[in-house]
Parts: sequence; structure tokens; C-alpha cells
Amino acid sequence: MQRFDLSRRAFVQKAAALTGALALLTKSAAEEAGAADKPLIAYVGTFSSPLRDTLPTQVDLPPGNGRGVHLFQADRASGQLTPIGVQEMGTSPSCLALNHDGTRLYSANETDRIGDDKQGSVSAFAINRANGALQLLNTVPSGGAGPTYVSVHPNRRFLLVANYFGGSVAVLPILPDGRLGDATDIKHDAGKIGPTKATHAPPGSFAFSGHDRTHAHMIQADPSGRFVLHVDLGLDQIFVWKFDEERGVLSPNVPPAVGLPAGDGPRHFHFHPNGRWLYSIQEEGSTIVLFDYNGEAGRLAARQTISTLPPGFAGSNFCSEILVSADGQFVYAGNRLHDSIGIFSVGPAGELTYVDEAWTRGNYPRSFSFDPTGRLLYCCNQRGDNIAAFAVDRTSGALNFTGQYTPVGNPSSIVFLDLAAAK
Repeated sequence: MQRFDLSRRAFVQKAAALTGALALLTKSAAEEAGAADKPLIAYVGTFSSPLRDTLPTQVDLPPGNGRGVHLFQADRASGQLTPIGVQEMGTSPSCLALNHDGTRLYSANETDRIGDDKQGSVSAFAINRANGALQLLNTVPSGGAGPTYVSVHPNRRFLLVANYFGGSVAVLPILPDGRLGDATDIKHDAGKIGPTKATHAPPGSFAFSGHDRTHAHMIQADPSGRFVLHVDLGLDQIFVWKFDEERGVLSPNVPPAVGLPAGDGPRHFHFHPNGRWLYSIQEEGSTIVLFDYNGEAGRLAARQTISTLPPGFAGSNFCSEILVSADGQFVYAGNRLHDSIGIFSVGPAGELTYVDEAWTRGNYPRSFSFDPTGRLLYCCNQRGDNIAAFAVDRTSGALNFTGQYTPVGNPSSIVFLDLAAAK
């Protein structure tokens, strides 16, 4: 990537693009003046282990510099994040999920044990709709060590949990008041562990992260809610489960899983808005795989594999997040160590074409999210202890840095709540 030593012409071009993008943001924000009367809240999950001297709760390096769930008010025009509070937690709430009406927040607390209990936990919070403040409702066991992902099922009655270090997934009931109940189902991954060398590793790569045992990394229902998918990085598989929406129980689909190339390590996936295409990102192989998805049968069929990195790249890289834009025109892929977000256009049949990349302005981009309008993208640079904001060019897909940095210790995830939106 050409990050520095820009020519004068390139500098002028980039400055002009940024100025134009910010002008569009300002105009759009002005058009939404009514919404500006109520704040846009950002919740940031972090790796936070202030108790690490007495309680070994930290399971990701470096040791947690965060303080729990950090709260910010987001400026709808500039992208600036202003701190407004912290929900103090020493258990690394590394992944956050909002319920559908924006009244509850759930956190996966990525610990390998709490006291003598060798599993992590999940917390539920009530949200004050006037100012976004959080109130802890309860905390329950996650069904395995190191919960790294939570998502709310479309029927709004269950929370799905992936336990990375436990190699398991769990279903937790959401009670009428938003608290969490004990798991209605826990499934443990099993199978042959993939090799330490990824099939699609870039030349010279020494990337190795999760092929030592089973590692459930993400879990989410398909758009219909009839099926639940989860990835196991160590097994190089995406599992598909039939979901009993009354009892909150998972049962294997036929077939029960689809394999990825050996050692590539599937990490996250994202459905296209049409529900027929699924994009999976591989942590160690540095690839995106396009799957056709049959929603009637819950079946996946791989159709394209493309590198997340620019042509000619050599060396080590760990992929992280993958997002499809709301209009379905672009896919964004996170690269750690390369510290970039790869930008891909979506063709008429879902196939991807590499467009460009954006430097994340920080070390180890763990995740990123769009604001509710899709005009801004916020990148959590975990080891850079900052969040960088980018203006999204929704015509070209380009990401233009706004100049807005927000200091946060080891940010891991960011989600948005628009208090101007109806409940």
C-alpha cells in the first residue's frame, strides 16, 4: 500500500475526495436535522482485564487496556465520537449485540474462567432510551470458555453464543424483561483439526492462530431464522443447524456442515441482503469464499474464492471482519498485520472483484461497523487503542479517512443505537 510519500498530485486528489465526502456527510446530516435532536449512541466492546493481577480473565493478547463497555455520542456529520460513560467490566466484553427494538444490549465476556467456573459469561443490559445509559440486568454462563460472538435470533426470543476457547455454541433464552436464562442447548464441535499451514496462505506467511483444537468463532441465524450457522476455525467448517424456535434447540442439518480449504480457518461470514449469497472470510488463508445459499434446505455451495489482499502481497496476515454494504454493492474485508480493509465490488451474480484497500490508521483492525446510515464506517484498531472513522463513497465503495481518531483501550466491536428511531 502506498501510505506515505504521496506525490503532490495524489495528495491533492485524495484531499479533494475527502472534502467532497465530508461535504456530502454534512449535507445529509442537515437533511436529517430532526434526527440530530436525539443522540446517536455508539457502544464499544473492549478487551478489559483490570482484575488480571488476581483473576486470570484475559484470553487475548495484549492484556486488556479497555475498561469494559465504552459509551460515546456520535456526531452524525463529522463522525466524531465523544465519550459519555463507561460500563465498568473486567471480563473483556469483546462482542456486543443490540436487540431489535434497541432496548437491550448483550455482551460476550471473553474470559476462560470466572473464579473456579471454567467458562465465560454473557451479560444483559437495559438501555435508557433518553441517553443510552446501561443498567446491568444479569450475567449467565456462556456454555464454554472464551465466548467471542453473540447474535440475537430473528424471533427475538433467543441469544446465540459462540465460545471460541470452549469449542462450543449455546442458545440462551431472552426472558420477557430482557434478562438471559440458562442455556436451552449447548453443542460441542468435534472433528479433525486442520493443518497449521493454510492452503491459501500468502507467500511467506507464518500466520497461525486456531488450528490447535476446535474454535467456534461466530454464530448467526439465516434471514428466515429457520437455520443457524456457525463457523469453527480449527475444523475449517461452517456448520448448519435446524433451529427449533419454540424450544431453542439445535439439530444437525443434512448435510450438517460444509468444509473450507484445509488450514484456511473460517472466522466470520455475512449474508448479502438478497439472502441468497453468503461471504465467508478465512483468518489464516486470507480469502473470501462466496457461497450460494439455499434457504429452503439450509445448504451452502462454494462458487468463488478471492484473496483479501492486494495483488502481489507476501508475508503474514490474519483476516478479521467481513461486511456487505446495505445496498449489496460492496464487500469489506479486514486484514490484521497488513492493517487494511479490502474493498470489493459485487457483480450481478454475487461474484467479487478487488477494487482497492484502505489503511486502517491503526494496528490490528479486529472489527468494523457502519453507522445506521451507511455513510460512515468505524474501524476498531485493537492493538492501536483507537477507533478510526471513514466516510463511505457509496458509488465507488472507497473509504476516505475523516481525520477522526477516538482513543479506546483495545477496542473489539462497535454497535450503534439511534435514539431518534422509534422503538
